[in-house]
Amino acid sequence: MATVGFTTLSPRPPIRNPRQSRLISSCHARRSSPSPVQTLAEIERSGVIACLRADSGDVALEAAHAALRAGISVLEVVMSTPGVFEVIRKLIHDHPTSIIGAGTILNAKDARKVAQAGAQFFMSPATIKVLSACNAGARIVKVYPVSSLGGAKYISALKKPFSHIPMVASQGITIDSIGTYIDGGASAVVLSDAIFDKQAMRQMNFDVIFKLAAMAAVQGRKAAERSALGEEIATLDKNLTDYWPAHGS
Repeated sequence: MATVGFTTLSPRPPIRNPRQSRLISSCHARRSSPSPVQTLAEIERSGVIACLRADSGDVALEAAHAALRAGISVLEVVMSTPGVFEVIRKLIHDHPTSIIGAGTILNAKDARKVAQAGAQFFMSPATIKVLSACNAGARIVKVYPVSSLGGAKYISALKKPFSHIPMVASQGITIDSIGTYIDGGASAVVLSDAIFDKQAMRQMNFDVIFKLAAMAAVQGRKAAERSALGEEIATLDKNLTDYWPAHGS
């Protein structure tokens, strides 16, 4: 499994003169970093985290632009991507309303670097238990490799004792199966090749990536909305059940 950690934006640069102060204040007024709670809420609202790895920074940027323009709102750039920190900075600048994070963080040094680059979350693979990850501070737990562990049924089984812990399903998930995982209890799914198709990436066919991303974004939001409605109905049923025994005739 893997945990997901949340970072804050890097500190503001030192202010050298009043004019620069006004420029910096203006810049930060236009874009403030989302809080961890807001980031988690957007992950759950979108239902999909697009996971991007590429052989060059330029290809990564073009592919990410295509996915984000298509409706993806949460995107993770894998650390092995050349120029990953600059890619993250550029994406945050160009897509200020999107949630941009980093993936496969293996040590504290890299975690600090992605935080300084502006990443709003990071994912760190670790072979630890769900409860241990939660107790260690993870706000959401990434279950990987989910398809090898039993797929959506495994998520459903995990959620029974750990209903209070948000989980993201990752590995081998297709666009068509997004709803199955979220209906099974996942807060969101991670899609890699399902959006950033290997052949399309090799051919730099960003139109294909746009179309795949658009389909994934729609399916993710539909499933997330259906899940949220189900939770509201369940809460209402519980409230009614609790009310009538105490107030009924």
